Amino acid sequence: MSAPTRAVGAAPRPAEPGAAAPGEPVAPAVPGRRRPLRARLRRDWPLLLMTAPAALLLLVFHYLPALGNVIAFQDYNPFVGDGPLDAFLQSEWIGFGNFEVLFSDPAFWDAVRNTLAITGFQLVFFFPLPIGLAILLNSVVSPRVRTFVQSVVYLPHFFSWVLVVTFFVQMLGGAGLLAQQLRQAGREPWDIMTNPDTFIVLVTAETVWKDAGWAAIVFLAALSAIDPHLYEAAAADGAGRWRRLWHITLPGLRPVIVLLLIMRLGDALSVGFEQFILQREAVGRQAAEVLDTFVYYQAIVPQQWGLGAAAGLFKAAVGLVLILVANHAAHRLGEQGVYSK
Repeated sequence: MSAPTRAVGAAPRPAEPGAAAPGEPVAPAVPGRRRPLRARLRRDWPLLLMTAPAALLLLVFHYLPALGNVIAFQDYNPFVGDGPLDAFLQSEWIGFGNFEVLFSDPAFWDAVRNTLAITGFQLVFFFPLPIGLAILLNSVVSPRVRTFVQSVVYLPHFFSWVLVVTFFVQMLGGAGLLAQQLRQAGREPWDIMTNPDTFIVLVTAETVWKDAGWAAIVFLAALSAIDPHLYEAAAADGAGRWRRLWHITLPGLRPVIVLLLIMRLGDALSVGFEQFILQREAVGRQAAEVLDTFVYYQAIVPQQWGLGAAAGLFKAAVGLVLILVANHAAHRLGEQGVYSK
């Protein structure tokens, strides 16, 4: 087929800036030169349109409320003035007074210790479980069996914490199924749901049952990105199942593991609110008081808004420091982390 020809006498169309003339080789892009903003907007407008709702939600529910952290340095009174803006402007500025009250409260440090202990315990006994579950699910040959198992382990994620705690009470409580079976066998029931010494194990077991299957989704996606020819080549070279797991599967999962571990460390002071407030009265404040429940009982209930904002700002500062330190450690180990250098 012959190339289309231009009509005789028609003026040639002007070439785009940087475009090569017909018959000339295309010049390579000049490093460091960016296209004009209008050209980039014209090129990327579908992507910008798709991300606009998410960006709007992020702006409205995260960045704008972050401006309210100013009340951590005020004796904030929401009833001063004619509206929220007047309350911000007219509330008394007390500097670091809220932080002094917060840091001098022994109950605050008890809540911080409980929170960090639960986070560390779950990092050891919960964080690896979704990885192993994803590897097991990925090794299932039958698609029907894999789909069925995935549906079963995903389902508890959609249960509320009220339903999860109720389920554990019915199974492990003083009048639950396990206690009834032990009484019928002539044995004394175990104190599980109201024992402060084993509360950390209980809440970790609840978290595993509820979220382990859902957390495995990310690792399943990472496993699907590993080239299957690597396994075939390793098997042809005589590598067994464990060697393939150690030298192919785990290195393929390592970037995702490091990323999620850094994000979990950044959220170390947030272990949940509803799960703990539902069981706080059963085991006592000394075992179940975490930072979120402390803020509720010591700041929101007595309407000490500045104290609650100071506790939230403390959580954010600690999380930021942990993310920076963990990300730097990931770079030192050769991983990309949350962001590159």
